[in-house]
Amino acid sequence: MQTTFIQSKNCLSCTKQLRGRTDKKFCNDYCRNSYNNQLKAPVNNLIRNINHVLAKNRRILESFLAEDEEMIKVKKEKLMERGYLSKYATHIYINKKGSIYYYCYDYGVLSLDESSCVIVKSKEEWS
Repeated sequence: MQTTFIQSKNCLSCTKQLRGRTDKKFCNDYCRNSYNNQLKAPVNNLIRNINHVLAKNRRILESFLAEDEEMIKVKKEKLMERGYLSKYATHIYINKKGSIYYYCYDYGVLSLDESSCVIVKSKEEWS
């Protein structure tokens, strides 16, 4: 007489015994969402932290320019005092002269020398 054992499967999130389809992995939507959120948490935290830094950098750059100004020369020290992190930028623009502008969304920074830089606001409208 041959005996067959049916392996019962458990929910990947809460480990409750599953009933129903043989390919079922979770007992309900809550467990499925919870499991997938835990898998993605490290990546989501990284993205959230970088977006937070970018938003802060943009606010700092924006605070230097009056609403009607397009550019202003500032000391790099002043940027750093406010918490600006220069290694985070959304894109880079190189003009015809070869000058490199590091943009944080619509605000750019051009390094002039060791101690000063120019902050510019892009004239382009983003859609």
